[in-house]
Parts: sequence; structure tokens; C-alpha cells
Amino acid sequence: MAARGLLPDPASFLERHWQREPLLIRGALPGFQPPVSAGELAGLAMEAEVESRIVVRRDQGWELRHGPFDAGDFDCPDPWTLLVQGVDQLLPEVAELRRLVNGPPLWRLDDIMVSYASDGGGVGPHFDRYDVFLLQGEGERIWRLGQRCDEHSALLPHDELCLLKHFECQAEYRLQCGDVLYVPPGVAHWGISCGESTCFSIGFRAPRLADLLSRWTDVRLEKLGDHQLFGDAGRGPARRPGEIDSSDIQRAVEQLRALLQADSDPQWFGEVITEGQPPDPDREMIDALLAALAAPDARICLSPEARLAWQALPDGDLRVFVNGHSQRCAPALTDTLGALCDGQTLPVSTILDQHESAGAVLEFLVVMGGLDVD
Repeated sequence: MAARGLLPDPASFLERHWQREPLLIRGALPGFQPPVSAGELAGLAMEAEVESRIVVRRDQGWELRHGPFDAGDFDCPDPWTLLVQGVDQLLPEVAELRRLVNGPPLWRLDDIMVSYASDGGGVGPHFDRYDVFLLQGEGERIWRLGQRCDEHSALLPHDELCLLKHFECQAEYRLQCGDVLYVPPGVAHWGISCGESTCFSIGFRAPRLADLLSRWTDVRLEKLGDHQLFGDAGRGPARRPGEIDSSDIQRAVEQLRALLQADSDPQWFGEVITEGQPPDPDREMIDALLAALAAPDARICLSPEARLAWQALPDGDLRVFVNGHSQRCAPALTDTLGALCDGQTLPVSTILDQHESAGAVLEFLVVMGGLDVD
């Protein structure tokens, strides 16, 4: 695995392209050796706990099948594509690709989907609501970029696939192993395999604004007392009986804004962006991990399915977030949290020496499904 990042100039990328314009990066990973082969991908798709799909392009339209699959499902005369979700949570070699995304913050990263396509295979013209880096693995794949799309863009009739009814090709690129194409949200794209090929789709998540607003207001509602009432001191006389004046509405909006902006600890944001669906460890598993944590030579790393982030607080402390939960911790653990987010494996003994509260923080991360212990 190459040590360099995908982006030769992260600052320029974020300023000019992130969530704005596509970018083709030729030779982003020179000598790239795909960490999973087409055969290994097919093996994963046969497992019941793995999310996988097959998209087949037929003369009469598109067909979608859901896994798990057996060997016979991969014998298809029509162009087809196998997609396996969250492969970074299944294979450490694929998880290493996360560390190569050297521009956006890692808490924005969602997962890595890996696809195999037969000659002519693809999933059709579509657009995503998230950012994606398309890293070419084995073989070659043509990517066509099209128009800007939104919720009003016309789609083909299909129960499950969201394919564009109209695609206006504006650029076309033929990607080879190690090439990367960045596609921002809303940009139509269509990949077509040239022979057999694999592709690593490094996707980024973004919480819905509705979810952020809901959590933000929930936090404020919990802190409001019954004594806090709408006030209209200094108002003018009502012009007509029963009329709600526009100034009444404006006054209410201003008071609500003041309440929302009074929140000095944005704990809610970190909890929202780290929420996910990791498996719930049972008590027996937690106890086993905690026992392993106490071993003299114990080492820890971030669990593949965990979402971990942290922030510095105004009072100097840190707040660590894992899988939608949070806890305060000492600033002495800054480097430890950064290393865990970066996918590193760390000795527990060294962490415990950093601060007296380190043990409680590690226990919190274990109980919340954030750490693996060796």
C-alpha cells in the first residue's frame, strides 16, 4: 500500500473541488495493488451478514438482486455488476484505504464499497447525495460525467434503483489501476466496465439538516424551564382585535434564535455525526474485552465498524464521541484519540501513563463498541 495520500494538494482540492466540481487524478496511487480481488469479493457476497447486490443490464431494462449469493448467481450472460457494501469493515487491508483520504476530515467518511463489473457492466446513470472518490482497481472502467441533479430530476420507473431518465454526458474518462475520480454530490455519473474490472468507492456521509435541527432543538428543550415565556415588553397597541401582527412573529423568532444560539457546548453535533449501526456487543463480549484491556501487554485499535471523533472544548478539556455517545476526557489524550482515528494500534500501558483518567476513557470506548483489544 502506497503511503502517499490520494490528493497531491489537499488545500487546493478543498477550495476548488470539494462539494463543487469533479476532479480526475491520474496516477493518484502509483503501483496500486488492489487489496481485494474479484474472487475474494464474490466470496464476501456469499456471506449472509454482508450487504451485497447485483445489478444486471438487460435489453428491457435494469434488474436488481440482493445477496447473499451462490456461485451460480455470478454466471450471467448479460453485463452485470456486483456491489459489496462496507468492505472496509470486513477486511483490514481495505480499511487502510481510509488513511489515504488526506483532505476532508475523517469523521465525514462513511464506508468503502467495492464493485466488480463484467465487460459492459455498470449500475447505470445516477447521482449520489454524498461525495465519493472512485479509485480504480483491477482492469479499466469508463466514467461519464453528466448534468447537475436534484430531487426534481426525472428517474426511470424502478422499485429500487434510482436511475436517471435523461443523462447529458459532459465529460468522459477511462480510468486505469490507481487513478481516482472525485464526484461531488448531485453530479450525474455512469461507469461502464472495459472488460472485467473492480472499483473502490470511498463514500462520505453527511447528516440530514433535519436531523441536526432536531437534535439541536432537543438539547435546548431539555434545558428550558417552564418559567421562560414569550415576552413582548415595549410593544405597540394592537391595531385590530385578534390580529397577529408581523412584528409579533418576528419577536418570537428572535427569542427562539437567542435560545438556540445560547448553547455553548455543541455536544449534539458530534453525537449525530458518529451515529451508525454497529453491532451491539453483549455483556459477555464487553466483559471479555475489558479483561483483555487489563492485560500488561494489551494493545487497542478502533473497531472496523465504529465511528470515532473528538473535539476540543472551550475550557481546555476534550470530548470524545463514539457511535452516537460522548464523554469528557483530559487534553493529555489528544494524540491517542488522533492516532486511533488514524487507524493505528496502540499499547494500553503507554496510554494509561498519559493521564489518571485514561483507564475510564478506554473503558467507555470499549463499552460503546469503539475498540478492539489484542
